[in-house]
Amino acid sequence: MSHIAHTDDARKRRWRLVLGKPAETACNDLLTGDDLRIDDALHALYDADEPGGLRGGSGASSPHVARWLGDIRRYFPASVVQVMQKDALERLDLKSMLFQPEMLDAVQPDVHLVATLMSLRGIIPSKTRDTARSVVRKVVDALMDKLEEPMRSAVTGALNRAVRNRRPRHAEIDWNRTIRANLRHWQEAYRSIVPENLVGYGRKARRTQREVILCIDQSGSMAASVVYSSIFGAVMASLPAVRTHMVVFDTAVVDLTEQLSDPVDVLFGVQLGGGTDINRAVGYCQSLVRDPRNTIMVLISDLYEGGVEQNLLQRASELVQSGVQVITLLALSDEGAPSYDRHLAAKLAALGVPSFACTPNHFPGLMAAAIRREDVGLWAAQQGIVTARAERVAQG
Repeated sequence: MSHIAHTDDARKRRWRLVLGKPAETACNDLLTGDDLRIDDALHALYDADEPGGLRGGSGASSPHVARWLGDIRRYFPASVVQVMQKDALERLDLKSMLFQPEMLDAVQPDVHLVATLMSLRGIIPSKTRDTARSVVRKVVDALMDKLEEPMRSAVTGALNRAVRNRRPRHAEIDWNRTIRANLRHWQEAYRSIVPENLVGYGRKARRTQREVILCIDQSGSMAASVVYSSIFGAVMASLPAVRTHMVVFDTAVVDLTEQLSDPVDVLFGVQLGGGTDINRAVGYCQSLVRDPRNTIMVLISDLYEGGVEQNLLQRASELVQSGVQVITLLALSDEGAPSYDRHLAAKLAALGVPSFACTPNHFPGLMAAAIRREDVGLWAAQQGIVTARAERVAQG
């Protein structure tokens, strides 16, 4: 019986936290200790119109918001903190808190926060810019730690490494093959391998084998895609066998290729929002193509075209006919299936341009498949990714 009572109390506790303070009397003042502080944090955000709710836009509110930020980091896991911060920024218009260095320091950095800072970069006061840049740097460094090696391994593994150099310089070392060739030289005392022979990629591998053009819609809905694209673009730009261009656009087109050595510079070169002229952007990217059959163009956009659609389709057809691999990613993010222009996606698919959303975890495999000149639409199907064409067929 005691076990049943304990289970019933736990269920009531969860319902009390879900329903909020209006259910306090009905639940017989069930919450105590940390549960009360968790309830206060939820109440401050989701019952903002009531006493104790969060408010932005005034100096007097800043200490309250700072305490709230500290509380949610204390009582909730990081994934939940990110959602609550995003809700606070959107629901309560607390963007003004990002203009204060001490407040920005209290926020947990994540992709959504970076996107917000990107959208506000033109009006962030000078006293906060260094702090904002350090927040973006934390997110970029964390994503690089997670995504760099899978991206580097997938791309280099897909390229033809026929010629080996036994006396490579540091930048030319093929670390995977070097480690495998020297496993017998494992030094237990140092917990490390001391390589006797270095295996390099050689001169043939240093020559550009593929050109990749990332053409990225910088409208507000594509914010997370811009963040992830800058990371992957920087990784590919560091590979000697891949020449990478990064172009962002709204109604104007900006080439950020020169900033690819540092993704933070790329992100601070982006201005989210504005209209969308995909045709103009694709036209610029078309002018960058030097070797069509060795070029991969990835258009990252929800395809809501504000320019001339027929001209866009004509350019896409010309690119495909010339031998360029053109792929449309409707999103490059963890957010799932985005809203997009299904009619334009279907027209592009008819030209041989597959369209689908892609998570960051799948992007290295996508680029490897493209480098190997595989059917990218088939690759997507094998990964369980629904392309725009398949979705349209399923809907009849």
